[in-house]
Amino acid sequence: MTIRNAKHATFTIERVYPSTPDRVFAAWSSKEAKTAWAYCHAEWPVTEHIFDFRVGGREYAVTGPAGGTRHVFNAHYFDIVPDQRIVYAYDMHLDNRRISVSLATIEFFDVAGGTRLVLTEQGAFLDGYDDIAGREEGTRIGLGNLDRLFSQQRAA
Repeated sequence: MTIRNAKHATFTIERVYPSTPDRVFAAWSSKEAKTAWAYCHAEWPVTEHIFDFRVGGREYAVTGPAGGTRHVFNAHYFDIVPDQRIVYAYDMHLDNRRISVSLATIEFFDVAGGTRLVLTEQGAFLDGYDDIAGREEGTRIGLGNLDRLFSQQRAA
């Protein structure tokens, strides 16, 4: 018999990017731009990616190690304020097992020298999958990739 439970957690990550809010927002709002930075494991191919960035739209991505467990991200966008805020809910699956359901809020603030991004995730981690620290670390890796992308653009 499978034990059913939910463990709840919230984390917030703040970053300052050396670019304007419209450019940082653009990194989240186009499929090509987001694909360049969003995934925490560069060696994992993205085998499927649907990206319909609008209120009521969805994003669906499948990634994972070649021949290994499929990591499935399935999001629905609820609120988009250009250059200021994105709110979406998503669930994550490992193969066919739902491991979490989350609400994510991304806020963009114009600050001296760039954009302060504040990401808050509120999650329900399901049925024994409670690697909350791993989720936060994966999110930090993706945001670090975005930082490197902007730093490379500035250097070019």
